[in-house]
Amino acid sequence: MSESTPGDTMRGRVPGSRLRLWVLLRASRWGVAAVVLLAFFAALVAVATLAPAPFAAGDPVETYFQALVTAIVTGVTLVVSINQMVLSQELGAVGDQRERMEAALEFRSDTADTIDAPVSPPEPAAFLRSLVEATRSRADDLEQAVEDNPADEFRSRTRDYADSLREHADKVGGQLEDTQFGTFDVIFAALDFNYSWKVYEARRLREEHADALDDGAESALNAAIETLETFGPAREHFKTLYFQWALIDLSRAMLYAAAPALVVAGSMVLFVNAGEITGTAFGVAHLAWLVAAAATVSVVPFAVLFAYVLRIATVAKRTLAIGPFVLRETERTDDIAWDD
Repeated sequence: MSESTPGDTMRGRVPGSRLRLWVLLRASRWGVAAVVLLAFFAALVAVATLAPAPFAAGDPVETYFQALVTAIVTGVTLVVSINQMVLSQELGAVGDQRERMEAALEFRSDTADTIDAPVSPPEPAAFLRSLVEATRSRADDLEQAVEDNPADEFRSRTRDYADSLREHADKVGGQLEDTQFGTFDVIFAALDFNYSWKVYEARRLREEHADALDDGAESALNAAIETLETFGPAREHFKTLYFQWALIDLSRAMLYAAAPALVVAGSMVLFVNAGEITGTAFGVAHLAWLVAAAATVSVVPFAVLFAYVLRIATVAKRTLAIGPFVLRETERTDDIAWDD
């Protein structure tokens, strides 16, 4: 693989450490939110410890928590409203719903033809896996089709391409096994399948060696391209469904977190007199511990929002283009040049 060729897996295509990728995509969203909240709490305590007189001027505690009450109500309302806007596409007249149904059935029928099956699987993971396994089968067919081809360079490059496609399909197919839609595992496995680069490689192989293509090789190569191209809209469809699923989970989580956050922030405004809380614990004022703990509980909805949006935004950025387009930074070598 040349330095300009992107890696097959998501890890190979995303810059940065394995830990960074795990935090962005694989880690539990509640776990990420918990780490953010712990860092927030520790930062407040550290600032209160280092500040010479953190609560000396006026009544900053009441003012701070009044602002938090407003932010909680406004933030949760805004997120729920955005969620409703995204999900509004599910609403419509019966004619619109019928068109959606017909389009879905037509795509499933086309996919069944592509994978040579009577009916395409109904479950998302199995549907994507059937396409990946069909891609592996096309790689086998392609290798057999060029076995007796007299063009050595074409035969060698085609075998390398078939081996790469087969190995990649085996890996992603294994990831999709026993996964359930609603978890991120299905989408991550789909993101791992670098179909767009495989389409580009196949099309380039077909164009650069057009003179060496016989009918069998051309048919096998076109079948591989067709199967890979079918994977693109399938992945985008399930990615869209996952985004809707995640937004529903996000809205529900923020509503759950908003209730205790409002109680704590409101209690700090209504019932806590900062001037009456004295003493220290572990060298930190009791008031600082109380304010830090109450503020941490109050920002739970925003930590949850941060964790969910971090994953959604990462997936969206990695899948902006559908088809053989490379939006990542790559070395512009002869491997990806195209002569007019």
